Amino acid sequence: MSFQTFNFHHTINAGIKATGYMTPTPIQEQAIPSVMAGCDVMGLAQTGTGKTAAFVLPILHRLQQNPRGQIGALIVAPTRELAEQIHNTIEQLASHTRLRSITIYGGVTVNPQIEKLKRGVEIVVACPGRLLDHINQGTIDLTKVEVLVLDEADQMFDMGFLPDIRKVLKHLPVQRQTLLFSATMPDDIRKLASEILTRPVTVQAGNSAPPVTVTHALYPVEQHLKTPLLLELLRHTDTESVLVFTRTKHRAKRLGEQLEKAGYKAASLQGNLSQNRRQAALDGFRDGTYQILVATDIAARGIDVSQVSHVINYDITDTAEAYIHRIGRTGRAARTGDAFTMVTSEDTVMVHVIEKKLGYSLERRTIEDFDYTVPAPQKDSEFARPPRQPQGRKPAAKAAAQKAGSFSGTRASTSKDVKKSASAGKAGHSEKPVHPGLAPTARHPKRAPRAR
Repeated sequence: MSFQTFNFHHTINAGIKATGYMTPTPIQEQAIPSVMAGCDVMGLAQTGTGKTAAFVLPILHRLQQNPRGQIGALIVAPTRELAEQIHNTIEQLASHTRLRSITIYGGVTVNPQIEKLKRGVEIVVACPGRLLDHINQGTIDLTKVEVLVLDEADQMFDMGFLPDIRKVLKHLPVQRQTLLFSATMPDDIRKLASEILTRPVTVQAGNSAPPVTVTHALYPVEQHLKTPLLLELLRHTDTESVLVFTRTKHRAKRLGEQLEKAGYKAASLQGNLSQNRRQAALDGFRDGTYQILVATDIAARGIDVSQVSHVINYDITDTAEAYIHRIGRTGRAARTGDAFTMVTSEDTVMVHVIEKKLGYSLERRTIEDFDYTVPAPQKDSEFARPPRQPQGRKPAAKAAAQKAGSFSGTRASTSKDVKKSASAGKAGHSEKPVHPGLAPTARHPKRAPRAR
């Protein structure tokens, strides 16, 4: 099958040719005819399957005959990175048309967005929060929207955007075409789909299962040893581009800094960064400036880098579907990939859930010569600041004497207790920890070359 089969407008075909697209992907084969026919569509598709072009191409074809400067399509995405990626795809495919696209999201000055809206655009790619700001300020007109696209709907739900989405829907024409795409389809998204889609056509790209080209492994470890183990793992592994996932923004930032201090070309991608810094981190990871990108799940939406050789889960996911989505970012385009996950004793239940979803047990590994018995840093209460003296008038000499006595007593008790604590800690960690259900079954080889 070729793109000529869809009978796109000749300017759209020119854009397809200029972009270098040869044959449609499975999601494009399934979705494009239904979208072209004006049907509502519910698509289950992972990042990297070509779903963006699956809805962009029919939208461009449809809007060719529309009046200039009238917003005919609204595409809502959860993150700035994904919004920019969609916008870039539109610009490439619409390069031979007169259609214009704009991105709308927070974290940047609003005035340039208002100016572009005043000049007139045909397609808006927006994040929910800033879009609502424009609606409330009356700086955007959505009354002529013909096509609404909700991309990465599951992530919008995870980020708490569903109330905002419902508010946006009230400002759109009831008679419209609605397309909803999601990597996973939890009950809340199915409920939303049933509310906003009319007799939808359901399409699915691939299975909700990881690529067969990906090798999985678990690395049991105590929480406080995750960073040393990650550094050791990177030293022992032949890597290209590595995507490391953490659970929180703070951890992503801190881990990125630690990797950089250790001599790696690393950057972090998380919500606290300005848009310019986020884009610089993403561009640097794509072009090889950074070998390692540390990211949260939310920030990583929109990352489509085909050369990722390893995905390392510094923190395990909350669901089996999220695990599959994460590791699907490696092993693409017939390339091999590795997915490593660090697990603690608290992760046992989730490991079993993931293994049940996959249908097989994941290999447990350890690294030779890595000391798994190092105790966690002591948080001795004796080092805490002495309690504040009650506020009140007392003679200066008496107050000074009490202060001196309190201070000397603290020092004496600290000295003794530190020695006891050190010896107790040393004795209490003489054996390697074994987590229930996570016992290692294999040793990680030193510098073993990866199969290509």
